[in-house]
Amino acid sequence: MFTRVVRHNYLLILAGVFAFEFAMLAIEPYDRADWALENALVVVSVLVLGLTYRVFPLSNISYSLIFVFLVLHEIGAHFTYAKVPYDEGFMFLFGFSLNDALGFERNHFDRAIHLFYGLLLAYPVREVFIRIASVRGFWGYFLPLDLTMSSSMLFELFEWGAAEFFGGDLGMAYLGTQGDIWDAHKDMALASLGALIAMGVTAAINLGLQRDFAAEWNESLRVKIFQPLSENNIKRVRRKRPR
Repeated sequence: MFTRVVRHNYLLILAGVFAFEFAMLAIEPYDRADWALENALVVVSVLVLGLTYRVFPLSNISYSLIFVFLVLHEIGAHFTYAKVPYDEGFMFLFGFSLNDALGFERNHFDRAIHLFYGLLLAYPVREVFIRIASVRGFWGYFLPLDLTMSSSMLFELFEWGAAEFFGGDLGMAYLGTQGDIWDAHKDMALASLGALIAMGVTAAINLGLQRDFAAEWNESLRVKIFQPLSENNIKRVRRKRPR
């Protein structure tokens, strides 16, 4: 009971902090239309998390990772990703330009967020796969990586569609390519790298903690059905259907 109360209070704190940040950054964003477009999926995601909390609560780790990603995303939504003043903040704190030190010629906040997309969200995706689909071994690491990669690709297509639909300055602000024709490819690559790192770290931790790690991994790759799937299976299923 005590643990449940502590967990509930922890999640309330996360929700409260995010609600406060959301409200503060909703005040006079750099581009109101772009801010609204950037937050459309956020509102849907938060509603889904809230509505599923009682029937399918995630672990504190997963909620914390999602929280960090949403906090970072709200900063990008407020300024538009191409204009987040991270370099100015870095100069204020440390007295030198991060962009100059690393040779950056553009604003790389959007690149960082795509990396964090994979790094922070692959683990919650893994938890969902394990708890719903009962994936084990190799598939418990590959499928979260695969879904993170594919969802990153789908988001790039969504960005393209939104930019085509709205056009003009809003479309360009939402797309945020900053003149880089390979922007979408680099974003997808960074999201994939982030997810690969997350799953690699998770696998390394489980390797140290889980005694049957190798056995479970090998079992997940063992062939269970030796007969190839074919049209004969379709005929067999059709014969079994009640008439």
